[in-house]
Amino acid sequence: MSIKLKDDSSSEDEESTLVTVSKHKKSSKKITKSVKRESSDEDDDILHAARKKQKRLKKDLKDTKTRNSHENGKSSHKTKKKTSKTIKKESENIDDEDKTLADVASQSQLSSSTKASSVDIKESSEDFKWWENNDKEDDSIKWTTLRHNGVIFPPEYQPLPSHVKLYYDGKPVDLPPQAEEVAGFFAAMLETDHVKLPIFQKNFMHDFLEVLKENGGTRNNVEIKDFEKLDFTKIAEYFQVQKEQKKQLSPQEKKQLKLEKEEFEKPYKFCEIDGRIEQVGNFRIEPPGLFRGRGAHPKNGKLKRRVYPEDVVLNLDKNAPIPEPPKGHKWGEIRHDNTVQWLSMWRENITNSFKYVRFAANSTLKGISDFKKFEKARMLKDHIDKVRADYKAKLKSPKTLDRQMAVATYLIDVFALRAGGEKSEDEADTVGCCSLRYEHVTLKPPNTVIFDFLGKDSIRYYQEVEVDAQVFKNLKIFKRPPSGPGHQLFDRLDPSILNKHLQNYMPGLTAKVFRTYNASKTMQDQLDLIPNEGTVAEKMLRYNAANRTVAILCNHQRTVTKGHATSVQKATERIEELEWQKVRYKRAILQLDKSERKKDPNYFKEIDDLSKEEELTIHKRIIEREREKYKRKFERENEKRKFDKEEALPDSQLMEWLAKVDDLEKQYQRESDTGIIEVRESLKNVEKLKQQVERLEKRITNASLQLKDKEDNSTVALGTSKINYIDPRLSVAFCKKFDVPIEKVFTKTLREKFRWAIESADENWRF
Repeated sequence: MSIKLKDDSSSEDEESTLVTVSKHKKSSKKITKSVKRESSDEDDDILHAARKKQKRLKKDLKDTKTRNSHENGKSSHKTKKKTSKTIKKESENIDDEDKTLADVASQSQLSSSTKASSVDIKESSEDFKWWENNDKEDDSIKWTTLRHNGVIFPPEYQPLPSHVKLYYDGKPVDLPPQAEEVAGFFAAMLETDHVKLPIFQKNFMHDFLEVLKENGGTRNNVEIKDFEKLDFTKIAEYFQVQKEQKKQLSPQEKKQLKLEKEEFEKPYKFCEIDGRIEQVGNFRIEPPGLFRGRGAHPKNGKLKRRVYPEDVVLNLDKNAPIPEPPKGHKWGEIRHDNTVQWLSMWRENITNSFKYVRFAANSTLKGISDFKKFEKARMLKDHIDKVRADYKAKLKSPKTLDRQMAVATYLIDVFALRAGGEKSEDEADTVGCCSLRYEHVTLKPPNTVIFDFLGKDSIRYYQEVEVDAQVFKNLKIFKRPPSGPGHQLFDRLDPSILNKHLQNYMPGLTAKVFRTYNASKTMQDQLDLIPNEGTVAEKMLRYNAANRTVAILCNHQRTVTKGHATSVQKATERIEELEWQKVRYKRAILQLDKSERKKDPNYFKEIDDLSKEEELTIHKRIIEREREKYKRKFERENEKRKFDKEEALPDSQLMEWLAKVDDLEKQYQRESDTGIIEVRESLKNVEKLKQQVERLEKRITNASLQLKDKEDNSTVALGTSKINYIDPRLSVAFCKKFDVPIEKVFTKTLREKFRWAIESADENWRF
């Protein structure tokens, strides 16, 4: 059987891959598969199994809908009708160029040997609405049939030109290709902050010398010992030239390379599971490089070694054809484990952990997993009062373990701390609740606690909070001598003990379920405070404020991006220009009818707010931007014409465009000198000018709200909580209740990931 799949117009663009696709494509065979089924009986069994599984997929969502109906009340016929229209409208608005999985499924064909003897039960994941028939009776079996085309390996290393060398103590070094590649990894990062870290340099040097030794040392007998004597400049300069050459490619050339890359990747983007075509997540093997852990990771700079097919385990069904490995290689292992959700895996050498290729975020199995995660968090509301009553009672327990358990549960519940666990010496020193040490907690009477530690991904957690008086008292006891810096506050507790205790209240209850519950509950409470009034932009500002409250609770931070200040400046300047244009139109109104000022003095109050210098600055900015716009347009058009082998635009065309800008500049100068506003003939009407002012005021309001949102969220990562911790049905209910387009809340990727939520929740849904 051959899995022939239509391109999904992936927008992902990895330049490093683009330039190697053409070479890689020649050496890589497109994997085609033909499956000869034993008989039609086997096909019937597969069909029966698939149908049986879909029929069984009813109980869970029915239970959920019953519970929702009981909690929320039945939605009106009007609401249902509106929801249907919303979904229909959204599906109609999908860009034609974005190929859906339904398109892909329609392109999938059975091989000729199979067509005559089997029933084609294929459908795309878009056709399969699992949430309407969800089943949690048996989730140990993830699939019945699974077949895919394996993984894409990074291109082989291409040695540097003979004149580009690493230098040691002023001498060029002739390196074997394996060591030259590692030196290149460091050279490529020469301008980054990572290479300045002593631990990064130390780890790199250790692994570089190890690779050098494994491959016979330098070829010209230069002995390398001291990192400080290494000079990567020539290699770095060569890489910079390569980078600039890629940038110089025309948009058409880049597009062509991208199309070639997508064509090469087609067979790997999708898999077939239980007769459905599903998207694969990341189907690429990670390329070799130098490890860059977050924060002060002790393994920063170590070599991530190249992964070969012999290191890779593939997971397929027993009857699936095995993908061909790259020439000269063989797969490490072929498994047929239908209790797991991965398609392939390998062990990476840095942390000695497994890496997996899984189904995409919009796949059926991932959707079911997300649904069950949020449903489990919802279940906690039926038990939370009991949990809280118990840990409050145990705060005064005579047993130290009970007190530690109670305080830890309190901190996880109230401050959404992660459970945490002990770290080995070769892991980053990140901390959670159970691994808090003496120095991470400072007590300020009567009941203020300062938490200061590195959380997940080495992000600092710093909060000064008030706690329950008994919690404060217990923390004071936990910090008594002989405790001191380095000592565990919860020395009798670890995450496994805590989670085992929590499961006495509810099956599957863990510290992570608490985080999901509190994040979604907080979002629900914040959304309840939003009035159903104002523009879409105003509603989105309030929605993002609610999202921000959750992100702060979960300590989802981000560093301010390098371009943030520039972006804010541009947005501010754009608002200034809109304000100036509004004032300009109001002055034009008074030119037509001076009596308008007497009718509404406040309306014209702002026309003298801008000084002449401020107006001239705005004029200059607009003119410069217009000139740049036409120059870029001229360059782009000629690049396109060159690629299409058409005659280039003459310079006179650019001069014609720039002449229009010169005329505009002269007009602004006349207006500044005379105070007389020049508007086009169609606007020489008071009412039409007022309409223009009204439109500008709306644009100013929207732009100002977006700027405020940008500044408020510059250090807060809203996406992490929105994707992982806030039940997506809350966002869907918000959009449907407040008539906010779902596109404002979820990107295209998230709309695909949370399609189950979009189609199952109405405006009355509650967490």
